[in-house]
Amino acid sequence: MQASGSPATTAIRKDRDRRAKQADATPRIEEAIRAHAIDLGFDVCRFAPAEAAPSQGERLRAWLRDSAHGDMGWMLETAERRAAPRALWPEAASLVLLGLNYGPEGDPLASLSQRDCATISVYARNRDYHDLIKGRLKQLAGYMLKRAGAGDAKVFVDTAPVMEKPLAQTAGVGWQGKHTNLVSRDFGSWLFLGAIFTTLQLDADPPEQDHCGSCRKCLDVCPTAAFPAPYRLDARRCLSYLTIEHKGPIPHEFRENMGNRIYGCDDCLAVCPWNKYASAGRETKLAARPEFDAPPLEKLARLDDAAFRALFAGSPIKRIGRDRFLRNVLIAIGNSRRLELAAEAERLVEDAAPLVRGAAVWALGRLAPARLAELRLQRLPAEPDETVRQEWRQAA
Repeated sequence: MQASGSPATTAIRKDRDRRAKQADATPRIEEAIRAHAIDLGFDVCRFAPAEAAPSQGERLRAWLRDSAHGDMGWMLETAERRAAPRALWPEAASLVLLGLNYGPEGDPLASLSQRDCATISVYARNRDYHDLIKGRLKQLAGYMLKRAGAGDAKVFVDTAPVMEKPLAQTAGVGWQGKHTNLVSRDFGSWLFLGAIFTTLQLDADPPEQDHCGSCRKCLDVCPTAAFPAPYRLDARRCLSYLTIEHKGPIPHEFRENMGNRIYGCDDCLAVCPWNKYASAGRETKLAARPEFDAPPLEKLARLDDAAFRALFAGSPIKRIGRDRFLRNVLIAIGNSRRLELAAEAERLVEDAAPLVRGAAVWALGRLAPARLAELRLQRLPAEPDETVRQEWRQAA
């Protein structure tokens, strides 16, 4: 039996102390994941249990019962999988919620007063964020599993039935404001969200509380009164939905209030008082391209399909296609009060796409009603599409 002070015993104690110090110096897996996420370019990384936001399913079902999703049929089709993380992936144990700041350099609403130019939502003024974030989510998921030495993970960014905003609130990234978008005390309204579902057991962060208080600036600024109540959005009245997701003609009641917004709407985001803490995004790949900052309506109206695809290659705008895009541009032309743009509307009255022709009729009627009356005698009898025929009748 060795004495307590023997060389062998002393060596064992030293080795034990060294191992204890090493263990103390090794960061917890959550902190290691968080640090790696920041290194990859994310600005926020938080954790939640897979049971996060249990009430989101019922709120979603109530929203769908009210038909507030408009013609976004995929929302109805994926409702059950969207209702809870484990409904999508039963093996999930933890969630990693990521935020990437895309705060603009200047006033995102400045171009609304430039009637001969277009206003594009901040998030769409450069490359498609889905591609950028998904690649980084995959990198982070790979790092997590390698460090843990086991487990599985799935990454999501908008394209899967995941309710990122309530999950992000549960993880403490921010809270869903009265406009239903996520608000952060550090980044205001300007966070892209991504999620990683994993079988790893990760310690959850505390949820974020609602800090909207009595403020209702986001509700009052909405051009089309799309909020029937705080925390409730009727997509059928929302300009982001109408200019992006809606496939048919823009309903007449919303056209004038569209102004020159041709892709999305940032009004409710931009007026949030929490933006005083926001800063410009550090990701250069998401910085606004000069050609997307208040582009002239005249130039946009002349895009054929090939030119549209070339201009918006790698942009989320490309997804809606040239016809829907020109529909929006023509509504902006009709709202411009610029008589020199009437020629663009008149030219597009003969476009091959009924969606474009109908919007062109409306725009020309706003700018040059006498010229429209002349053309009506020629064009209406030969018009094969009933929706366009209705535009001619209403404009006249």
